[in-house]
Amino acid sequence: MGRRKKPHCLALAADVKGMTMEGPISTHGQVTNLAKHIVSVEHDHWKIPDGTILAPIYKRAAGFILDVIFVMSILSILGGRFDGQFRVMLAWDLTTWMSPDFHHSLAWTIAILLSHFLYWKYSGLRFSRSLGQRIMGLAIVQENGDPMNSNNWDVRSFRKLLYLIPILNLWFISRDLFRIHKRHTHQSEIDLSAGSIVAIANSLPVAHRGPIK
Repeated sequence: MGRRKKPHCLALAADVKGMTMEGPISTHGQVTNLAKHIVSVEHDHWKIPDGTILAPIYKRAAGFILDVIFVMSILSILGGRFDGQFRVMLAWDLTTWMSPDFHHSLAWTIAILLSHFLYWKYSGLRFSRSLGQRIMGLAIVQENGDPMNSNNWDVRSFRKLLYLIPILNLWFISRDLFRIHKRHTHQSEIDLSAGSIVAIANSLPVAHRGPIK
């Protein structure tokens, strides 16, 4: 039995050795190690187009921060100011939460969550990425490189709201940073649930770049 498997393993080793920096399992422009390649090939875990480069953590984090700044800025402008502060900040005002006027804080909390959900979903459907991800040169696609559909964006956008919940977000963000770092596909729990990957946009084959704007 061992002798029959040996040629297969040698072939995989030769295949990895011959890959260039543009190979099918690039992460930040570098080919992953032989062990990860063997696992992905034998278990069919890697389906994205050849040459695709996965997004590094810092670009993903920067894109998220830019998105939050953008949405919160719009809400601050639309909500205006009251008693020396932007009304949108009532969502974090513990004094208001504990008062008979807590419904103001509740309303702004719902507005913040709903705005981010709609922003992430429809910017994704329109551009295959958010504005923050566009600035960072990223694109969100399915694991095989195809465009995300509406259901994919619903799942991804809804689960990203966990990053906005004070205190709880520390756990969810830490967990996903760890998972992204450990997985050779660089997928967070959100990516896995939505069937998505985050890639460097211009590393995708031309045939897959059509929906990316």
